[in-house]
Amino acid sequence: MFSKILIANRGEIACRVIKTARRMGVRTVVVYSEADRGSMATDLADETVFIGPSPAAQSYLVQDKIIEAVRKTGAEAVHPGFGFLSENASFARRLQDEKIVFIGPNPHAIEAMGDKITSKKFAAEAGVNTVPGHMGLIADAEEAVGIARSIGYPVMIKASAGGGGKGLRIAWNDVEAREGFDGARAEAIASFGDDRIFIEKFVDQPRHIEIQVLGDKHGHIIHLNERECSIQRRNQKVFEEAPSPFLDAATRAAMGAQAVALAKAVNYDSAGTVEFIVDGNRNFYFLEMNTRLQVEHPVTEMITGYDLVEQMLRVASGEKLSIRQKDVGIKGWALESRIYAEDPYRNFLPSIGRLKRCRFPAEGALGVGSVRIDTGVREGDEISMYYDPMIAKLITHSKTREAAIDTHIKAIERLEIQGIQDNSPFLAAVLSQDRFRSGSITTGYIKEEFPDGFHGLAPDEAVERLICASAAYVHGVLTRRDSAISGRAEPARPLREDWVVICGARHVPIRLKLGEGEAEITFTQQDRTVSLATAWAPGRPLLEGLLDDTPFAIAISNRPEGYVFRRLGVEARVLVCSPETADLHARLPEKAKPDTSKLIMSPMPGLVVSVAVTVGQEVKSGEAVCIVEAMKMQNIIRAEADGVVKTVNVAGGASVAADEILIEFA
Repeated sequence: MFSKILIANRGEIACRVIKTARRMGVRTVVVYSEADRGSMATDLADETVFIGPSPAAQSYLVQDKIIEAVRKTGAEAVHPGFGFLSENASFARRLQDEKIVFIGPNPHAIEAMGDKITSKKFAAEAGVNTVPGHMGLIADAEEAVGIARSIGYPVMIKASAGGGGKGLRIAWNDVEAREGFDGARAEAIASFGDDRIFIEKFVDQPRHIEIQVLGDKHGHIIHLNERECSIQRRNQKVFEEAPSPFLDAATRAAMGAQAVALAKAVNYDSAGTVEFIVDGNRNFYFLEMNTRLQVEHPVTEMITGYDLVEQMLRVASGEKLSIRQKDVGIKGWALESRIYAEDPYRNFLPSIGRLKRCRFPAEGALGVGSVRIDTGVREGDEISMYYDPMIAKLITHSKTREAAIDTHIKAIERLEIQGIQDNSPFLAAVLSQDRFRSGSITTGYIKEEFPDGFHGLAPDEAVERLICASAAYVHGVLTRRDSAISGRAEPARPLREDWVVICGARHVPIRLKLGEGEAEITFTQQDRTVSLATAWAPGRPLLEGLLDDTPFAIAISNRPEGYVFRRLGVEARVLVCSPETADLHARLPEKAKPDTSKLIMSPMPGLVVSVAVTVGQEVKSGEAVCIVEAMKMQNIIRAEADGVVKTVNVAGGASVAADEILIEFA
């Protein structure tokens, strides 16, 4: 076994590799860019090496800097994590030439499987089911349209070197094929430096199911069952689970056998993933092979009991694989969600900034399951515009799928993130849906269930009761504390019992009897009394306790007027006031919203890639006016109405903040 390895990555995956290496007694070196100075990964590593400016193209993607760091520290091997150089065959080959071990597959396997076109040819030769498509290179958008017509819409336009949703478009007609080809090629060049594009049939109503494979340098290859990753947004996975709720034993065995056959065809010798598209009749087609550790590997670890990072280190050091196929079972159910720094209420646009508060649920037992957190950030860290917006991966495990979902919900209830927006309200909304619980999911799930985007959930009767009871308790505690302050101009008065909780448009009269750590709240219109018990103290952003002996957790934050409560996709702005004040509040006129119809504002902080309009130009509704890039994704900003450009406030290369005015119409 190695004595020291270098991790050529950052964030969550760097911390993940360090965790296993430390347990195995292997020392670690982490490289870092300017943006990652003082990061969690650099604090956890035994040694660190600075490799340059924040943009990945000037640091994490520069092979010379990584190799120089290996020489400087005396590391014997490099773990690439995922992304960056993890599937770069030339990097693996350079390490081989330098007598440095690459903790990943051999360069031939990376080259053969990392190229989407070549991998499909290998798959066909190995007897693996493949999707109909055009495997040759495509010169331009017009040729792409012709090929798409011959295959038949819908088609998938994909960068040959793509991954993680970058350089991928779905086209349903000629216009989308033309735009999709140009957009996919632009992203492919920016992300991978490779503009090759291919087109294949898009399987309607598909499920994304992948097989984890593991091989050693002695010819032994096994699979560790499947993961289902069908819940996706913009081709990025949102939820992953193992096993799949859709596969039967026969299909699982057939997919596993084909995945192993493909891995054997390229002498695969590390952890890797063979991805399939599966239709409603369990017909499956090879999609691609990822020659690296996957983001969603923890769910496989949870149901098999094998540490994939440990296995990667062992086989890279020359050990024989100690796991046989018959040893691999399925123990319970695991579910993973990705906590991203993005605003679900603004079409999931990136949210960049400092984590003023970042508390995760405790790892270990929770309810009828267990919780695992994989993260690379802590409270006070900055979410940078230069890298992936992931904050953490939340993984739950239990005996059944239903229990794993319930545990996941409890864990999300206990998540505390402030300073930036995060996608946990949306995750909670999906988890609470009957369709998700039934397992009836496809890669089109989010588009089908949230066609107009996510705007939060309206509270049902039970949630509204919890919010009102929580608000009454919090307000009562704070009011009682305020009345006990010494030196008051007027003497303290007893805490009143009658209040009105204003929750949205609803006015809910209540009667509050407040004790120490407990209260009785009577909803006078319903003539119903509930009991609340909690250890909450002022200043805590999470209220946990029992409501009528049922456990709950709800996030709370103060506003200049009232409170905001958040729970499982529900966000409620709440006031607690006397009946007299509530009556006056009901008479207040609504504040008019400012007119922004003639303004085009940046929906997120980022970098302006290009501006397509000039002053005096006539612009039609839906026409692209500029492109803003953030967190490695290019976002096309379009006009929402016809107009004539009055001012252009930005130029290519400019940094912009969220809601900054880019263009103004006359």
